[in-house]
Amino acid sequence: MLRDFQQRLECDVVDAWADGARNVMMTSPTGSGKTVIIGHIIERLDVPTVVIAHRQELLAQLALALNREAVPHFIIAPAPIVRQIITAELSLHGTTYHDPRAKTRVAGVDTLIRRDSSADVWFQNVGLVIIDEGHHVLEANKWGKALAMFPNARGLLPTAHAVRGDRRGLGRGASGVVDRLIIGPDCRSLIDRGFLTDYRFICPSTDVNLQGFHVTESGEYNAKEVRAAIHASPRIVGDIVNAYRKFAPGKLGITFAVDIQSATEIAKKYCASGVEAQIITGETPLHIRAALMHKFRNREIMQLVSVDVLGEGVDVPGVEVISMARPTNSFQLFAQQIGRALRVLIAPEIFKNWGSYTDAERLAYIAASGKPKAIIIDHVQNVLRHGLPDIPQIYTLDDPKTKRGNSQKSLLRTCLECLQPFERFLIACPYCSSPVIIQGRATPDEVDGDMIELDGTVLAALRRELARVDGAPRIPAAAPAAASGVIVRTHHERQVGQQSLRALMALYGGYMAHLGLLLREAQKRFYYDFGVDIISAQILNAKDAFELEGRIQSYLLARNVVQA
Repeated sequence: MLRDFQQRLECDVVDAWADGARNVMMTSPTGSGKTVIIGHIIERLDVPTVVIAHRQELLAQLALALNREAVPHFIIAPAPIVRQIITAELSLHGTTYHDPRAKTRVAGVDTLIRRDSSADVWFQNVGLVIIDEGHHVLEANKWGKALAMFPNARGLLPTAHAVRGDRRGLGRGASGVVDRLIIGPDCRSLIDRGFLTDYRFICPSTDVNLQGFHVTESGEYNAKEVRAAIHASPRIVGDIVNAYRKFAPGKLGITFAVDIQSATEIAKKYCASGVEAQIITGETPLHIRAALMHKFRNREIMQLVSVDVLGEGVDVPGVEVISMARPTNSFQLFAQQIGRALRVLIAPEIFKNWGSYTDAERLAYIAASGKPKAIIIDHVQNVLRHGLPDIPQIYTLDDPKTKRGNSQKSLLRTCLECLQPFERFLIACPYCSSPVIIQGRATPDEVDGDMIELDGTVLAALRRELARVDGAPRIPAAAPAAASGVIVRTHHERQVGQQSLRALMALYGGYMAHLGLLLREAQKRFYYDFGVDIISAQILNAKDAFELEGRIQSYLLARNVVQA
C-alpha cells in the first residue's frame, strides 16, 4: 500500500501525462520509496514497459526491486548478468518473477542502444519508458538516445534531485527532454514525519588540501587532482578509522573512498583495529557483491569501503554511519551518499504497517530504535561545500546562464568544540552553545554581514553614506544648471529605488523573524543569501538596487512569502 505522499506523487505523474506531457520527471528523496511508486504505475498503466539503468549493479537493483514487488519482468543484459540476477532474486525473495513473456523489461542502457529498433516491433509497442536516476538524461546523450528508440511511449524519469553536476537544463527546449517536473516531499519533511531517520554530522579536522581543484565539464572535480590530494595526506586513513571508533563504534557503516588504492588502505586499517571491512567497487562481480551485502546485512562485515558504487540507486538497508573520504562537487552524489543511512531501522513486524501510524508514533519508534539518528562523518568538507542535505532545493528545467563553480563560499562552519557543522549566520553553535569567534572586523565580509561585530570606524563611514543617500542631493556650488539637473534626477531615482528595495528587505526581515532568527542572525543570513550586507544594500545606486530587489523577490516568492 502506498503512503500518502507516494499516492500524491503517483497521481501527479499520471495527471501530467493526461495533460499532454510526454516525459515526466519525478523527484523524491533517497529512501522515500520511488521504486514502490514505479511498481504501482507499471501495474496501473498495464502497457509494455521498459525500465532502463546505466550500470549493471543498478540494473540488478531494479530487477530485484520489481521482483520484491511481484512485478513480472524480463532482463535485457548479457546472459551471465541475467543468470546472476535471477540467482540473487531466488536467494533474497525465494522466488523469481523473471519471465520472457512479461510486459515489463529491465534493460542496461549500453545493451539497449546497440540494438536496431527498426528491426524489432517491440520498440514500437512499448508504452512506458522508465529511466532510473533520470537526471542523467539529456537529449543528445546515450540515455536520451535510448528514450528516443521508443516513439510511442510515455517517459518517467525518477530522481532524488532534478539537478546535474554540470548544471545543464533537463527540460525540453534546454538540453534535456522533460516536459513536466513533479516535485515530491523534501528530505526534511520526511524526516519530521518519521519516514526517514534524522542525521548527525561530524566534521573532524583534515589535512586534505582541497584548494584549487579544477571542475570538469561534467561538473565534478578533476579525478586525478582529487586522488592526488587524498594520497598526499599522511593522516586521512588513520583519521577515518579513529573517528569511526570514537563516534560510531559497533555501527554498520559505508566508507566512500576515492579509488581502489585508498579503499584498500582504509579496509586494512579497519581490520587491523578489529573492525571487519571489505572493499566493494564497480568491478565487483554481482555474485560476490550479493555475498558481501548478505554478510553486511547480517553484520558479519561492519564496514563496506566503496569505490564508485553504493552512491546512487542502491537500496542498502540498515546502514547507521557514513564516512566520507571522497571530495565531490556534485550535490546530487553528496545527498545520495548520505541517503544510504537515512532509511529507518525498525523491526519488520512494526515497519510493515509504517504508513498507518501517526507522525508522532513513527518518531517515537525511531527514537527508541537502534538508529535514532544516522551518523555522517565528513573528512573532506563535503557538507561545508554543499550545505546540509535536507535544505529544500529550488529546481529549474532551463539551462542556467552560468555554471556553478567551486569557489562559492560555504554556508556552514564547523564548531571547534563539538565538530558539528551549523549554518554560518548563527551566532553560536546550536548543539553545544559555543559562541562564534570573529577574527577580523575591518570589512562586512570578515564579520559575515553581522554589522554589530563590524569595526566602529568602518560602520560609521557606512552610516554617513546612508545618511547622504537619504538626504537632499549635494550639488556643487559651481555646477551648471544642466549638471545640477542630472544630479537631482539621479539622486531621486536612487531614493525611489531604495524605497522599493527597503520595503522588500523589511519583508525579508519579517520572514526571518517568523523563522525564529535573532536580528544579528537575520543580518548575516541576508549577507549569505544575497552577497551584500544590509547597510551596503541601502546605499546601492538605482540600477543595482533594482537588480537586488529582483533577487530578493524571487527568493521570497519561491518560499510563498508575499506582502500582505
